[in-house]
Amino acid sequence: MQMLKTSPRFWLGIIMAASLLAAAHLSARAQSGSDQKLVEGAYIYAQNCAVCHGPNGEGRAGATLAKDWPSIRPDLTVKTIIENGVPGSLMPAWSQVKGGPLSSEQIDSLVYYILSWQTGGAELVTPAPTATRRPPIIPIPEVEGDPNLGALLYDQNCQMCHGPNGEGRVGATLAQDWPGIRPDLSIKATIMDGVPGSLMPAWVQSNGGPLSDSEINDLVAFIISLPNAVTPVESTETSEPQPTWLTGWGGVLLFLLLLIVILMAAWLIQRKPAA
Repeated sequence: MQMLKTSPRFWLGIIMAASLLAAAHLSARAQSGSDQKLVEGAYIYAQNCAVCHGPNGEGRAGATLAKDWPSIRPDLTVKTIIENGVPGSLMPAWSQVKGGPLSSEQIDSLVYYILSWQTGGAELVTPAPTATRRPPIIPIPEVEGDPNLGALLYDQNCQMCHGPNGEGRVGATLAQDWPGIRPDLSIKATIMDGVPGSLMPAWVQSNGGPLSDSEINDLVAFIISLPNAVTPVESTETSEPQPTWLTGWGGVLLFLLLLIVILMAAWLIQRKPAA
């Protein structure tokens, strides 16, 4: 069979077409990888960063992240801050190497998501709340609110800074013996109004926060229920304490002893000779 003759232009066209197809395939794979990185970064941000830096990086207790970073390599700047934290501030180190919870790959995805705000931003992928497994909590009569509802609010808003069980991290330790007769009231005031001069913001809606009064009551009820926390007591008037030995068998024995003494005294008087 006679071989078909083809011109060099034919082969050049084949090579160009193959190159274009390969480039399109690589571009699609890169785009798919970028999309996955963006979704993962958004999830990590929602779980760990949004409560301080705002859902869209607008800043609140933490710094504003949705901005143009003044750096030749802003990705390296942001990554270094996330990995190592900021000494002298409440921004902790997030890298596992530094004792934080995030791997290097997770931090890369987080940086990619944060820097996407420079180019128009990306929709935040808010995950479902991941509540810590806890047994049912019995409400304390003196404290308003439902501690079981408060546990969910705590997991959504507080555990990133204060630890899953109030053990403290960048925020204060909450599983402690709170001073005062009604520690629930002081905790409520702190949550509602924040702590001036610190990164603890006000959480009540009337002060610009996200939580209603009822939700704050639930949150306080949960914090009070944490191990090592003191149960508040009502202030009541107390009478003078009575010796415990006067009650029960102690009183009976005392009566018998007195009776014996009286009988012996009477017997001795009868035996005494008359003058």
